[in-house]
Amino acid sequence: MHVLILGGTTEARRLAELLAAAPAGPAGPVPGLRVTTSLAGRVAAPRTPPGELRVGGFGGAEGLAAWLRAHTVDLLVDATHPFAGTIPFHAARAAATARVPLLALRRPGWRRGEGDVWHEAGSLTEAAALLPGLGRRIFLTTGRTGLAAFAQLADPWFLVRSVDVPEAPCPPRMEVLLDRGPFTLDGERELLRRHRIDVLVTKDSGGAATAPKLTAAREAGLPVVVVRRPPVPGGVPVVAEPEQAARWVREAQAGRRLPY
Repeated sequence: MHVLILGGTTEARRLAELLAAAPAGPAGPVPGLRVTTSLAGRVAAPRTPPGELRVGGFGGAEGLAAWLRAHTVDLLVDATHPFAGTIPFHAARAAATARVPLLALRRPGWRRGEGDVWHEAGSLTEAAALLPGLGRRIFLTTGRTGLAAFAQLADPWFLVRSVDVPEAPCPPRMEVLLDRGPFTLDGERELLRRHRIDVLVTKDSGGAATAPKLTAAREAGLPVVVVRRPPVPGGVPVVAEPEQAARWVREAQAGRRLPY
């Protein structure tokens, strides 16, 4: 059985480990299973998952459907980033065209807690429009792409944290911090203090790896601009944990009815 994981996330890598690595979880590795993880190639030095690996796009939904057929894929798991707005729709169309069962592995979004001062935005452009009324020293954690939305803001100073060097155009007054999570609460507290941050901007990526910044901002009483997730296709079963996705694969390999 051949499983294609559309990856690039911690959850995708963990699923590949559960299915292809040895040892891999309480149920052990899955015998007779071919696992391929596909990465978009946007990160210069990605953490390589076990199993087979391909890098690059497919050429839209039609290209993905053709790849599924050509490589005899039996199951498709969309474990891409919550802000990968296009690929979930391509995956849904391709799976339907190629008649391959599809599961979405998507981490839950963050929830507003007591004491949080959140300002929701529907896009990076909306987030940028909110900043002049909120503060002057901005901690921007929305990734290396999309900084063009903030490039016209000449007055605020930005601390931009990214895995890779951000793409131009960028805000005129900024410092780049190249780093990769998970991050600690103590580290985030110190970062906010050292750079005198008064506003945090983040996407609702969810997960524990980058959540400490929200706790640190809450403790400091800082406003947080949270960019909402893009829409996803309906009718696709969704799980939140890699272990649930691994169970889905194991049930399919055993010839049993898919649990989701």
